[in-house]
Amino acid sequence: MAVAEAFRPTVSRRFGRPRVRADARRGNRANLAAAGLLVLITAVALAAPLLAPHSPLAPVGTPEAPPGTGGFLLGGDSVGRDVLSRVLYGVRASWFAALGVVALGVLLGGAVGLVAGTLGGWVDNLLMRITDGFLALPAPIVAIAVVAALGPSLVHTLVAVSIVWWPFYARIVRGEVRTLAARSHVEAARLAGSGSWRIALRHLLPGALPATVVTASLDIGNLVLTLAGLSFLGLGQSAPAAELGADTARNLSYLLYDWWIPVMPGAAVALLALAANVAGDGIRNLISQ
Repeated sequence: MAVAEAFRPTVSRRFGRPRVRADARRGNRANLAAAGLLVLITAVALAAPLLAPHSPLAPVGTPEAPPGTGGFLLGGDSVGRDVLSRVLYGVRASWFAALGVVALGVLLGGAVGLVAGTLGGWVDNLLMRITDGFLALPAPIVAIAVVAALGPSLVHTLVAVSIVWWPFYARIVRGEVRTLAARSHVEAARLAGSGSWRIALRHLLPGALPATVVTASLDIGNLVLTLAGLSFLGLGQSAPAAELGADTARNLSYLLYDWWIPVMPGAAVALLALAANVAGDGIRNLISQ
């Protein structure tokens, strides 16, 4: 019995713990690599003017050139523009549009949620009922209404989507703040004489940031798909601007014989959304460790 007890820690030390540590290191590297996709995509979007071989607007070759011919890596479109250049500029527009909506949602929704969770009472009830009202608005219908009133524009579409996107963050931040407000360190700060806003900014807001960051990182992929769908419906930039959803919609008639013209922008949307979701999962895993 004594020999077995003496041998058991040795087995754990030699075979168990190193394996756990190695698995943890591999998991951390995988999560860091996944989170790094956000940086990589942002860098590609920023460098689109440098990476694009041609202007996305000017015809530079033979119309409907197949991929790999005529100097077109991904082929040419119906008027001789480079599909690769248009895809890169479309990725730039879609990515920064999604980041802009997320940033606005975090700032506006976070402020509303922080105020509601900190003050409570009738202020909380009023702000949450307003939030519920905005949550009831369907994003596509709001976008169509805004664009119909203001005219087709990517900025108008972003405004419309932002109107219905910030309430999600308000709900998340408010819930986190209400949970943190009942913890002992917040009670200790309150008993020490700290004011409500000092407590909110120093104790409650930092505690609500991890959940907000995870939600924002996972939301980017959803926003890429949402904005591409609205652009597909004609609610984005006007032609001949390079936009992934609009380029797919405008060239659907070429699908059966010049397939690369509508497929390449659509594939870029799918890859962009997939990479954003993988990156969001990596950030979530890193924060939850």
